Amino acid sequence: MNKLLAALIATVFATAAMAQTATTNDVAKAQASAQKDVNKAANKEAKVDANANEDVAKAEAKAAEKKADAQHKAAKTKAKAHEDVVKADPEDKMKEQAKADKKAAKADAKAHKAAVKADEKVAKEKVEANADMAQAATKTAEAKAKADAEVKAAAAK
Repeated sequence: MNKLLAALIATVFATAAMAQTATTNDVAKAQASAQKDVNKAANKEAKVDANANEDVAKAEAKAAEKKADAQHKAAKTKAKAHEDVVKADPEDKMKEQAKADKKAAKADAKAHKAAVKADEKVAKEKVEANADMAQAATKTAEAKAKADAEVKAAAAK
């Protein structure tokens, strides 16, 4: 009877040990799979962030170029208007100066409008970049939460 009881107890312990080992293996597999998914999401987030930042930098560079071009054109227009004033006859100088001032104001307004438009495009690009980055961060957080849930489920088996 003692031998039978001892064999029965040994069988119970062996079964429990095997079940524990199987559970540990399942948890380890779940953790590895979960970590792989989290790493994949984090890598994707990093790429999205890098692309968004690159797009913003390009937009800022393009805006700076457009602003510089607009300022250059305005300066050129002002210089030409000033030349007309210098070339004018003494009795027409006042009239030419008024025309030159009008042309200068118009050129400045045009340059300012171009600068505002360029800044608007940069702001729009920044908003889009921030939205893309937030979306990628959300997906990464989602992958982490899913991974944690999978590991907990594997551990609960």
